[in-house]
Amino acid sequence: MFNESSKIWHNGKLIPWRDASLHVTSHCIHYGSSVFEGIRSYRTPQGLGVFRLREHLQRLIESAAIYRMDSPHTVDEMRSGIFTLLQVNNDKAPYIRPVLLRGAGALGIDPRNSSIEIYILSWDWGAYLGAEALEKGVDVCVSSWRRPAPDTFPQLSKSGAHYMNSQLIKLDAVMDNYHEGIALDYQGFISEGSGENVFLVRKNVIYTPPVTASLLPGITRESVMTLAADLGYTVREELISREMLYIADEVFFTGTASEITPIRTVDRRPVASGQPGPITRRLQQEFFGILRGDLADRYHWLDYGSDLHIKSRKKQRLSAIAE
Repeated sequence: MFNESSKIWHNGKLIPWRDASLHVTSHCIHYGSSVFEGIRSYRTPQGLGVFRLREHLQRLIESAAIYRMDSPHTVDEMRSGIFTLLQVNNDKAPYIRPVLLRGAGALGIDPRNSSIEIYILSWDWGAYLGAEALEKGVDVCVSSWRRPAPDTFPQLSKSGAHYMNSQLIKLDAVMDNYHEGIALDYQGFISEGSGENVFLVRKNVIYTPPVTASLLPGITRESVMTLAADLGYTVREELISREMLYIADEVFFTGTASEITPIRTVDRRPVASGQPGPITRRLQQEFFGILRGDLADRYHWLDYGSDLHIKSRKKQRLSAIAE
């Protein structure tokens, strides 16, 4: 999965992959005190473009702020570090994972004496839900595990601790031979997948749950909503009951990792014909057309880092070795 010869960006410096380690007393290990992002990049005729990089990094800082963690680096500093990292690692189309965490310094629940650190790594990562998922769709179930109420965990924060709930949803799903699970919120309405937002189509109207349904407001979710509206579709954010999944014309996931993935069955019931529908296909065509450089990037989603003055790869490698 990882190329051990690659570098990792740690607190402003490149370090060898093997040196990116934490002490066992780190607060994040004991109490899950970390926030993170997942960011995709795409090879285009113009070069390697990173999808909505600033928006992801801003959300990282806001996720940390919700948990009273002050980021030691700005969006611009992390953005520059990411392009330096990508140039050194030279992956084909890297997935980028920044994680901001509380390190060693305190072993009680009070985290204030813990250090705050940032690691950023990159690696090539294919289709998240399987090689055929984007083309043929996936099989999902409605999970018995629910998303927490808004006065328990702050769902606007992309926190590592929250993903223990996601692990339960995912594990139950895959152990029952599904690709993924869909969670309901604390009121029993549709929330999201273990790591994806959910959309459904009925009578040519696109529906997705609101942020108040205990979901993370995905950056890809927002992008797809913008794209769909500009293509002339009606998009509605509203509470959606579980049974709508069984009578929908189309259902699909969105997310940085999952991109736009059709859902072909829910609880072993086919979604319409059991094949990806025309609206899902249209959105995929436009979305990937932009991100792969076949269509104009009319939303300025791709960041090529062209304004940054990054060292040549040879000089960067020598600098990394010296550090």
